[in-house]
Amino acid sequence: MKTMGDSVRYSDAELEEFKALITEKIEKAQHDLELIKSAYMNDHNNGTEDTSPTFKAFDEGSAVMSKESNSQLAIRQEKFIRDLKNALIRIENKTYGICRVTGKLINKKRLELVPHATLSIEAKNMQQ
Repeated sequence: MKTMGDSVRYSDAELEEFKALITEKIEKAQHDLELIKSAYMNDHNNGTEDTSPTFKAFDEGSAVMSKESNSQLAIRQEKFIRDLKNALIRIENKTYGICRVTGKLINKKRLELVPHATLSIEAKNMQQ
């Protein structure tokens, strides 16, 4: 932890640790997004064309549900990746880990669990 004038921030070494953690999470999230997208693309061809017509209506209904949930998953995953990339920008600006409401440092354990967090627990509780 360093102080710059009156403000407090994480040290360059700590920021590097967070950068490595976030970069790893982005790679995993992008891999997961590819899996979701490929599952979405394969939804309409799941090998049931030759089954009896009795199951066709049910199968089409579940395929629509599956497509919608995969679409929602993909949207959430894309937002997660965007949030992580924004965290990398804050690392470059050396503003990473500073609560955007209180201006205090966000607890390191919180950042390890939610590396794209921009609010301290204190600020999050004030919102509720």
